[in-house]
Amino acid sequence: MADAARFRVATYNIHKCRGFSGRILPERIIAVIRELDADIVCLQEVVDAPEGRQSFNQAKRIGTAFPEYEWCFGTNRTLHDGNYGNMTLTRFPLRGWRNHDLSQKQREERGVLQADIEVGGGRLFHVFNVHLGTSYMERRGQAVRLMSEEVLGQPTLNSSRLVLGDFNEWTRGLTTRMLRKSFRTFKPQHGLHFPRTFPGMLPLLSLDYYYYEPPLELESARLWRTRKALIASDHLPLVAEFRFGE
Repeated sequence: MADAARFRVATYNIHKCRGFSGRILPERIIAVIRELDADIVCLQEVVDAPEGRQSFNQAKRIGTAFPEYEWCFGTNRTLHDGNYGNMTLTRFPLRGWRNHDLSQKQREERGVLQADIEVGGGRLFHVFNVHLGTSYMERRGQAVRLMSEEVLGQPTLNSSRLVLGDFNEWTRGLTTRMLRKSFRTFKPQHGLHFPRTFPGMLPLLSLDYYYYEPPLELESARLWRTRKALIASDHLPLVAEFRFGE
């Protein structure tokens, strides 16, 4: 069982398991997830097509590779004779989950996967695995929906919220401004002090973020810039260590 006092969380856009070489290799993504050794892993751009090619049976292959984790998958649209969306894995008990539609008209379907996770002593908190759109106006509509009483503002949410994922927000748009009013955040860095996560080989943009609230407290955070991670996807994983304060 993971340590409920301190735990590691990772967000990672796996780009349908398509790496720097253009090849689709789920086993390469699995290797990166394994080296992350995170207690909670939030993945974006995952294909769940068990009836199609094995390279597209990604959700099941990732889940099977980590039997110590419980997991859930949120479908945003169909792809490759299966589904496509976000996936959350947790070493802690998964007490419930649901997928929220954030899609805007005439744009690609997008969503946020909510996972209700118990981290010890009956303490529940809510993890929202986000993948927003690439259009500025699209994200403005998604920001309003995300902050509404149907998603982050649900009246039944009476414990800490952790919102993370690929926000596709390289400028300080409405999503960023609204989330910063209600949550804490941080700027990711690694040893070379690049606070950017995309593209993985030479990061130029910050697209992946965490937003959290007390009693969650941030211990540390960094980009996962290993040799495996550099070639496995077009994003780098972003890893953070949290603990629950008083």
